[in-house]
Amino acid sequence: MSAPPTVFHDLDHYVAVPRLSGLALSPDGRRLVTTVATLNRKGTGYSSAVWEVDPTGERPAHRLTRSAKGETGAAFGAGGDLYFTSARPDPDAEEDEPRAALWLIPAHGGEARVVLGRPGGVDAVTCAPDADVVLVTAAVLPGAVDEEQDARLVAARKEAGVEAILHSGYPVRFWDHDLGPARPHVFVLEEGAAGPAEGEAEATDAEDEAPAPLPGTLDRTAPHRLRRLTGDLALPLHEPHPVLSPDGTFALLAVPVPMARAEQRSALVRIDVASGERHTLLDLEGTEVDSGPVSPDGTRAVVVTDRVTTPTDPPHPRLHLMDTTTGETTPLAPDWDAWPTPAAWTPDGSAVLALADQDGRRPVFRIEVATGEVTQLTHDDDAWSELVVDPEGRVAYGLRSSYLFPSEPARLDLETGEVTALPGPVERPAVPGRLEDVGTTAEDGTRVRGWLALPEGDAPAEGHPLLLWIHGGPLGSWNAWSWRWNPWILVAQGYAVLLPDPALSTGYGQDFIQRGWGAWGEAPYTDLMAITDAVVARDDVDASRTAAMGGSFGGYMANWVAGHTDRFRAIVTHASLWELEGFGPTTDAAFYWQREMTPQMSLANSPHRFVEQIVTPMLVIHGDKDYRVPIGEGLRLWYELLSRSGLPAGEDGSTVHRFLYFPAENHWILSPQHAKIWYAVVCAFLAEHVLGKEPRELPPVLGLTAPAEDAKG
Repeated sequence: MSAPPTVFHDLDHYVAVPRLSGLALSPDGRRLVTTVATLNRKGTGYSSAVWEVDPTGERPAHRLTRSAKGETGAAFGAGGDLYFTSARPDPDAEEDEPRAALWLIPAHGGEARVVLGRPGGVDAVTCAPDADVVLVTAAVLPGAVDEEQDARLVAARKEAGVEAILHSGYPVRFWDHDLGPARPHVFVLEEGAAGPAEGEAEATDAEDEAPAPLPGTLDRTAPHRLRRLTGDLALPLHEPHPVLSPDGTFALLAVPVPMARAEQRSALVRIDVASGERHTLLDLEGTEVDSGPVSPDGTRAVVVTDRVTTPTDPPHPRLHLMDTTTGETTPLAPDWDAWPTPAAWTPDGSAVLALADQDGRRPVFRIEVATGEVTQLTHDDDAWSELVVDPEGRVAYGLRSSYLFPSEPARLDLETGEVTALPGPVERPAVPGRLEDVGTTAEDGTRVRGWLALPEGDAPAEGHPLLLWIHGGPLGSWNAWSWRWNPWILVAQGYAVLLPDPALSTGYGQDFIQRGWGAWGEAPYTDLMAITDAVVARDDVDASRTAAMGGSFGGYMANWVAGHTDRFRAIVTHASLWELEGFGPTTDAAFYWQREMTPQMSLANSPHRFVEQIVTPMLVIHGDKDYRVPIGEGLRLWYELLSRSGLPAGEDGSTVHRFLYFPAENHWILSPQHAKIWYAVVCAFLAEHVLGKEPRELPPVLGLTAPAEDAKG
């Protein structure tokens, strides 16, 4: 008897599975919250709610918030109040179009209420664990010196129907949205009615007077206002992430530093929260800087430094301990060949917990501050994230996932390494198969590995058809669950899905990245072919029925594969780079691209040069709002496939190539109704060309077939 179908056998069920993200722990360690996104009633988006998870694992998770607009960015204040942002309507205000506001659920319980609302909205909240200090990130129009002026300007643009943006610098886009005219700033939340006093100290009449010190305790029932901490920066901030000291007296913030000709890097500043005084702690030529957590006593912080890349030097992030007063640094674990992300200090200040990709996983590590000794704490096949430490220092909590299950909360014993799953808000979905760790040796002797997802049960006599799925980045790894790039939907269709980590992948050491830096068409390509060769040699895989697929860099590599081999029956390329010289100046961070490849490298590694060699049917997918890989790449690829590829068109001009275009989507296809279309078209394309089936009926909403007759009435 065959196994019952799973959610991966039905796209309607798949997109409806709740999705968990984020984790926050109260300062006393007694409360743990996360957010869960669920499909809205129309099936056209997701709405997030805050849920509480029992840290002891004894009680089931329960829901704290409920609204159609959803809630995000949950954070606990020092007294246990729970903050979050939401665009839900304020019952005490009259708003035609509610914007995201700062909300609060009191520590003692009760209804959520608005702490702060503003026409420009609120983006994020950061709280100090040991003091009642709250920072807010929000956008302000550059012509406004205070909140009152900003409100008037926001209203004027809205009433006039103006969306134009006049830029004076670079960049102007990021991933899927335009930058400006409003610019993100960091504010401190204070008691007091809104008005001109909300502006920066520099913009007030009393320029020489420092703002009043922060009160010891904020009255949550009183009116609140914002005081800006980030005025007069050389360049606008973008998605700022302030790191507060535990006592709330200062914040560390990475800020952009201008370089020559529309380039920038980052430096680290310290901001005194009470006075607003700001000074630079770490600004190193040729170096990017970002802050990790501040030590419990506030004297040190873990910082991550990385060199500004060049065509010969890839990123190489390093950990340092920094004196939070002087900015002096000392290396931390300098011999550790990993790309670590510092997550938290232990409460006694003796060690730092960090996460790092490793061999297709993302374990938790402990770094001794005194010696730099690194100890791996988790040894499962999981990728950990959102790590927080209990105030007593005995346990940590985090989200973990793998390609066997999506993110779920877990408790980690920091002494024994024991991992305990916590009762979470979402039940783990059953997957329709099994996962194996596979590998081979590349032509230069380097080990190359990946995951192979296989259907449950015995393989057919001819073996499973194989889909080679290439990850994006390219600096990344197939190590954590992805709702957008999920192999189990294809496994449910009978495919074996290979998820390899070729050169440029993280988690295998710096030399592994160096092998492919500035040479995308070399080691990354030969690594992919080598591990594909190893997998198709298995008895349970059919070497004659294979396809390749990828998105972003994976789409680039799919294009490169198409022009360099005819071994695959079909190729799917999503959000892909095609002509690198044209891509470079039009991507949202052109200066970064110029650091990676010289014009000669770009030409040598550009897939468009090999269009005449493409004889494999290709499905091209692109979203118009993709600013990382602009739509021009997809348009040129599509035109040149039809006009120049080695796969001739029919007498009537018809072609086996297809172009799936999403006018309103970005680098990723995020809307659930469009995600269903994406998977349906991909599965149909592969079924026709890899499995040799008759063309599958596509969703009627594409307008290509007549829908079933409406039976209503």
